[in-house]
Amino acid sequence: MTNVTIAISPDWTIDLNIPGITVLEWDFKTPPPAEHIDIAVGPHVTTPDLVERVAETGAKLLQLGSIGYDSIPRDLPEGLAVANAASVHETATAEHALAMLLYAARDIDRVTANQREGHWETFHTLGLADTKIVLIGIGGVGSAIAQRLAPFETTVLRVARRAREDMYGRVYSLKDLPELLPEADSVIVVVPLNESTENLVDDEFLSSMKDGAILVNVARGRVADTDALLKHADRLKITLDVTDPEPLPDGHPLFEEATLITPHIGGNTDAMYSRMNRLVRRQVGNFISGEPFVNVVLGDKVP
Repeated sequence: MTNVTIAISPDWTIDLNIPGITVLEWDFKTPPPAEHIDIAVGPHVTTPDLVERVAETGAKLLQLGSIGYDSIPRDLPEGLAVANAASVHETATAEHALAMLLYAARDIDRVTANQREGHWETFHTLGLADTKIVLIGIGGVGSAIAQRLAPFETTVLRVARRAREDMYGRVYSLKDLPELLPEADSVIVVVPLNESTENLVDDEFLSSMKDGAILVNVARGRVADTDALLKHADRLKITLDVTDPEPLPDGHPLFEEATLITPHIGGNTDAMYSRMNRLVRRQVGNFISGEPFVNVVLGDKVP
């Protein structure tokens, strides 16, 4: 029988009551709990030193707890694969993006302020029906957002790195943004962080958006230039689940100027635990059977 050693961050509760499987808890800060580990399941928050720590154990797979892996170095040790947590966080993050969008579109901040003051005020809001939304990024989270926008009867213009046609229609490229942004009632940003997307949302980008438009950033903090966000916060409705720096220091002006800031909790729902459980069980099953790992973003797929 195959003996497999799995080290799992205490962030997760993984059911691996399988003969031949040894499960160890590891916080990825202290020394490894065993001399050799086959699969390491990292914490929810991905840090640059994970690879270095896991490499000491001879592991074949580092399973991340996040979809993003921009902090992971690209020069992996031979034989180590890194997999992201695709399938774990997309639905919850899309749900959160919609909540942020609705918060801004229906002026919920104004409503809650009135409630705290015991004041009844009726007013007109933008809403979502018949509005135009530019969705930048159509990967797993972006696609989940697009699916959830459909019942709201909006016009969604999807933007990716390159223009193309797919089964859902036209996909615009990032080069088309100067034409798309001025007509958008809302802009949702959900791109990965890389050289082409860092500071994508800059002064020029925000200047192109019309007064009163909504910006939702559920990508990475460094996708948006913080100084530019502050400059345009008085005329745009800026909602952020991610910031630069992150965490945002106490008293930072963005707290006061932005319409809504949430502390990078887009994927943090109860669903992520059961979904991570399923993903890890699949990875272990593939390791035992000699099948390729899934969700591999760096390194080799084959155990």
